[in-house]
Amino acid sequence: MTRTVEWLDSRIGLNFRPGLERMERAVAFFKQPQEQYPIIHVTGTNGKGSTIAFLSSLFQAHGKKVGTFTSPHIVKIQDRIAINGQPISDQDFERLASRLADLEESILGEDKFSYFEILCLLAFLYFAQEGVELALIEVGIGGLLDTTNVVTGELALISSVGLDHQETLGSSLAAIAEQKAGIFKPGKKALIGPLAEEAELVCQKRAEDLGIPLYQYGEDFSLIEGAFVSRDYMFDHLSLGLVGAHQEENAALALAAFCLFMEEREWPISASALRTALEQTRWAGRLEEVKPRIYLDGAHNLAALKRLVDFIQEQKVDQVEILFGALKRKDYQAMLTYLKQELPAARLTVTSFAYGEALEEADVAGLAYRPDYLAYIQDFQEKKEQTSLLFVTGSLYFISEVRQALLADGHS
Repeated sequence: MTRTVEWLDSRIGLNFRPGLERMERAVAFFKQPQEQYPIIHVTGTNGKGSTIAFLSSLFQAHGKKVGTFTSPHIVKIQDRIAINGQPISDQDFERLASRLADLEESILGEDKFSYFEILCLLAFLYFAQEGVELALIEVGIGGLLDTTNVVTGELALISSVGLDHQETLGSSLAAIAEQKAGIFKPGKKALIGPLAEEAELVCQKRAEDLGIPLYQYGEDFSLIEGAFVSRDYMFDHLSLGLVGAHQEENAALALAAFCLFMEEREWPISASALRTALEQTRWAGRLEEVKPRIYLDGAHNLAALKRLVDFIQEQKVDQVEILFGALKRKDYQAMLTYLKQELPAARLTVTSFAYGEALEEADVAGLAYRPDYLAYIQDFQEKKEQTSLLFVTGSLYFISEVRQALLADGHS
């Protein structure tokens, strides 16, 4: 274990401390590295990662050097900080982290950075060092008090608003929308995906109070059956590399933001490059067919699970199996109840994984339980029926672990 990994691991318990004072002191110490490149700031209960994946693909297809800061990671921690899809090198990661560790006391005195604050600062410093032309920054939790909210995004995006992290963000859609709309900034532009009316009203009021334009899905832009339409653009015959009907909504938000950003800088848009970018977009662990007939989907809350169920219900197969692994701190009972209710014919099995808060057999009495998810998956692969599908879902930590295991040598 390297010094950097030990240092990061020692900070995991500090993740949810409110306030931006530590980050403000840090970016001031480093002379505001996040101001050296324009930023698109993205939040949302679900869909923000997919939206960033579409945006990154679009900008890369137009020859731009684009940084991405996303979370959590599916494969390795360096994946959170990438340029043109290439994760930060181990050498750069270690060098920048060591520098930050050495300077922590000078910056904060007796206080300490959290795990997420460290990674966020590393991203800001790395993007400045490498001279990116823009950066796509994903909010960790909420928006207003999130670690990333020391940035001023040229565009602020909200992909969706649902009930998640209520202990931190509030118990209603309106309260959660207040937090997410906290990334809207004076003099900039904001865009929102399809939101419930109470969340939409909060975003409208926030934009009105700031005197900034708000672009809304369904009113100012949309993507339906492969045709994108906005106030100034129309692109048809679009095909998406990410599956699921909800990805049209994420792609629409990404396209609207991309067109606004390109237009502001008078950068030309190529329709053919745009089509290719959307078709080639990939995002690990999101309805990803990682092996034949085996899908991974990090549906880690009820809103995301509903979208997964919509996709499953569209499939024409004889048998659906669902392997579910989640954290005890999540509302897993509501998720399991929903799966049983909406997919009564599916074989639902709960499993565990190598995380301290993972569900155990005692947590899910009355449901099928298999402690060894790999043995379950191998049993599925050995079945002769080729008209069944397996969906592995739940916590993104679970999806990360399963994905690494399936793609390792020896698992076909």
